[in-house]
Amino acid sequence: MKVIIRSLFLLIIGLFTLQAYSQTLNPAPDRRANEGEGPFQRLIIRGAIVIDGTGAPAQGPMDIVIENNKIVSMTTVGAPKVPISESGRPTGATKEIDAHGSYVLPGLINLHAHVGGAAKSPNAEYPYKLWMAHGITTIRGVPAANIDWTRSEKKRSANNEIVAPRIVAFHTLGSGEDWKGGPVNTPEKAVEWVQYAAKKGVDGIKFFSHDPEVMQAAIDEAHKNKMGTVAHLAQTMVGRTNALEAARMGLDNLTHFYGLFEALYKENDIQPWPADFIYNDEQDRFSQVAYNWDKIYGRGTKQWQALIDEFLELDLILDPTMTAYLASRDVMREREAEWHQTYTLPTLWDFYKPSRINHGSYFYDWSTWDETVWKNFYKVWMSFLNDYKNAGGRVTVSDDASFIYNLWGFGHIEEMELLQEAGFHPLEVIRGATLHAAQAIHEPKGKKLEFGIIRPGMLADLVILDENPIENLKMLYGTGTLRLNNENGDLERVGGVKYTIKDGIVYDAKQLLRDVAEMVEKQKSDRGEK
Repeated sequence: MKVIIRSLFLLIIGLFTLQAYSQTLNPAPDRRANEGEGPFQRLIIRGAIVIDGTGAPAQGPMDIVIENNKIVSMTTVGAPKVPISESGRPTGATKEIDAHGSYVLPGLINLHAHVGGAAKSPNAEYPYKLWMAHGITTIRGVPAANIDWTRSEKKRSANNEIVAPRIVAFHTLGSGEDWKGGPVNTPEKAVEWVQYAAKKGVDGIKFFSHDPEVMQAAIDEAHKNKMGTVAHLAQTMVGRTNALEAARMGLDNLTHFYGLFEALYKENDIQPWPADFIYNDEQDRFSQVAYNWDKIYGRGTKQWQALIDEFLELDLILDPTMTAYLASRDVMREREAEWHQTYTLPTLWDFYKPSRINHGSYFYDWSTWDETVWKNFYKVWMSFLNDYKNAGGRVTVSDDASFIYNLWGFGHIEEMELLQEAGFHPLEVIRGATLHAAQAIHEPKGKKLEFGIIRPGMLADLVILDENPIENLKMLYGTGTLRLNNENGDLERVGGVKYTIKDGIVYDAKQLLRDVAEMVEKQKSDRGEK
């Protein structure tokens, strides 16, 4: 009987996951002739200040030479605030970008991405352009959408037939339109599904709620097939597998925070839920989880340090997605974010509003009590992330849009700001969003880095902006930020990505945002809204 009940539960979870990503989602249109220039035989970016993604300080001015889709050379051409000597600068450009005084970063990488669906955004072009407008040139879909749909879009993006980030495809156990094996509820079924997924070109597995023996078998088989693994350890699972136990199984990445606090409990083995708690009531689910904040062995204890030490030994990468829950500590701030009016689709806005049906729309009766608990939770969570980073652990950047007032692209930059709040230097934040994220993608495959840092031989995935992101990460927002002009006393909006370069193709990032704004206005017009 227990086996039957468990199988039914897993089937329900699987069907819910499938339903969430099977809603009508239109593929991106073919890239138009006026969308992006290149790749060029020999593109030279002139006079740039380079933040290379490794954690090294900014360097420059530099000339960066790109041939087709690869960086071939980087040449220091002088010193700041003095005229550049033309002697020794690379020549023979078929295209040049004047980047004197501008900053160049590696393309940003989002390790926790979902593309959408009819209830939120019926067209994939919308999130793609939001990501690209924010310098995000690679996403790891967990999942992006259904397997066959994602496989098609992944190929089209790789061929640059569409305006979209590079797509790395992770999928959940048991998913697949032509999977005939039924629920994955035994180790044997887990092995069978991983082999099926490998043949479909799936890059890795996203775990939610599974029996430990099933998860262990899937992880082992995934690694045999050079596939990565990431887990959202659902609250329905952490009673049997917390973050440490999952890491001991060989899990590569932990996303969100589920299972982390449970590995540090002082007096409980599972969270002491209220007697009337029901998981499917999402206000209960998302409010009560924050009450973990004071139930653990805290910062400075031997248990806290022991968990960090073992995570380091196991080489677990943390992908926190703090922005995904940011509204929980200040719902008004996220609901009223300045980009919603121009860049949030009405359908997505409908999805965000409090609802007992839509996932993540749980603010039925959100209170100051709830927000206070979440603020305490963030303090502890951030402390752990910073301590883990300081000990040598890798922490990456993702947005997990589009739930909980969290908009594609904008949420990614919010996550970067949250890591700085946690104690990260902006260079450490950028390293998490580039090098460390790239390692999370390449290492399971046993491949050398192809992107994620600025080096000769790397793919030409770059971000160019006129302002210094180390001085202010807000400069990466599509909306930029406001700054007082001390000469005339006017407030000016400054910042935003100027160019996003993917595979050597140069995109006008601000035009991509204008395209998004037009999509929003069209949907408002179609609905009769002003």
